[in-house]
Amino acid sequence: MTTRHSPEPAGTRAPTHGTTTPRVRVVCVVYHPGDELARFAETLATASRGPVELVVVDNGTDHTVAESVVTGAGGRLLVPGSNLGYGAAANRGAAGADAPWVVVANSDIEWTPGSLDRLVAAGEEQPSAGALGPMLMNTDGTMYPSARALPSLRQGAGHALFARLWPDNPWTRAYHARQESTGGYLREAGWLSGACLLLRREAFEQVGGFDESYFMFFEDVDLGERLGRAGWENLYVPDVRVTHVGGTSWRERPAPMIRAHHASALQYLERRYGRWYQAPVRIALRAGLRLRERQQLRSAAR
Repeated sequence: MTTRHSPEPAGTRAPTHGTTTPRVRVVCVVYHPGDELARFAETLATASRGPVELVVVDNGTDHTVAESVVTGAGGRLLVPGSNLGYGAAANRGAAGADAPWVVVANSDIEWTPGSLDRLVAAGEEQPSAGALGPMLMNTDGTMYPSARALPSLRQGAGHALFARLWPDNPWTRAYHARQESTGGYLREAGWLSGACLLLRREAFEQVGGFDESYFMFFEDVDLGERLGRAGWENLYVPDVRVTHVGGTSWRERPAPMIRAHHASALQYLERRYGRWYQAPVRIALRAGLRLRERQQLRSAAR
């Protein structure tokens, strides 16, 4: 598969805070953001003792909030001019980076003091790490499942059908197998959530970045699988924790998000089971995902 990168506009490099070159470029993709973006930038300032290059890519049409936050944070705003989707916008934000590390993160992330430095330190200790992810905490103190196994057919179907009605089902437990909250410093996962993802720039560029054919959702699953095939590890770092406020892009427009999620799930699974003799599997996947989408749309409309 191929990924097209949009070139970085000339003369738009972020300030380097003196003579020190940032080790990390932080790319935040937004679409009509609210107050959470200011909180993202405010907490990012405490996440590293060194300079950090902040690039906000605004897929929306009203850039007032993004412009204000970027100006205050000393970052840089990129405006594609249309809604590119998450992966394509992240690629645009990462293009032309000099820093050895690139973070891709949602605007509803709140960093803890020193968390970015500790995440980078973990990556520097593990030269085989292509991607690293912290533990994502919900605002109520529970853990957001951000480090998962690549979905097999059996696990994916079981998780999709039973996760809501039977949260402790064996398929969901297996799918979240790498998500334990205690014990161990680093743990390998099949893929890591794109809500907050540290990427070794060399590895990210080697695999061509995010696959831009995914408009939203599953671009992180696909990236984790391709990094693994290229010989890189996806490492979960539970000692580093950040807060995932969650739902800021879903609250006002749940139906389009539900549709986008299921469309991307179908795209990923049909590619994974794309051989001619797997046609019955693809038919079953389409039917199952269509049924699940309808159920979720009915629930969202209530």
